[in-house]
Amino acid sequence: MMADYNVGFFGGTIPKEVVSMARHLKDLDKQLFSQILKVVVNALEEKECSVSMAEIIEDNSLSEEKLSDIVSGMYELLKEALRLPSSSVIQESFEEDLRELRIFEEFIADLSRVVFGNGRPALDASVTQHGPRLPKLEKFRWRVDVAISTSSLSRALQPTILMQLKLSDGNLHQFEVSVPKFQELRYNVSLILKEMNDLEKRSVLKIQDYHVN
Repeated sequence: MMADYNVGFFGGTIPKEVVSMARHLKDLDKQLFSQILKVVVNALEEKECSVSMAEIIEDNSLSEEKLSDIVSGMYELLKEALRLPSSSVIQESFEEDLRELRIFEEFIADLSRVVFGNGRPALDASVTQHGPRLPKLEKFRWRVDVAISTSSLSRALQPTILMQLKLSDGNLHQFEVSVPKFQELRYNVSLILKEMNDLEKRSVLKIQDYHVN
């Protein structure tokens, strides 16, 4: 039966890989933990790490199954931590969440150093460069059009808005929006921007309250 952990960092259910990792870390000494951590960080930076993994497997009695659990769990943990801006994650809170997983203090210090240490900018740059990205909007054109000749009487002389999007991958997308639909779109975009702004303010206030307390 899986133990219950109260870890707020993941915002809900903890990935099973992280739970398995925490369970197996008790079988590691500091040297082996450091070797595995280095391999995981290299993997996050899209560097070659197969040779280092082969050396770890050869030099230690740890089963490949346990090693696989530890590596995948550590990768998932750090990937989740690096997904968030460093300004929105409090180091003390992050470390306390790891304690809830019953991870050794010396291991917590090393994991925390990866997320909050001097090497974080390089990790962020690598994740941004190699991570999946959607094409960006390069050009946006629009015009109001009025259909004079149409098979639908309900659309005759009704204004519509023609939009054309050019993306960074070279694709062009063109579509037509009625005025009521455009107003609905404009309203929903404004609402989303307001909610994002409110959420950002609440996050900033929480961080400020934490430091004040």
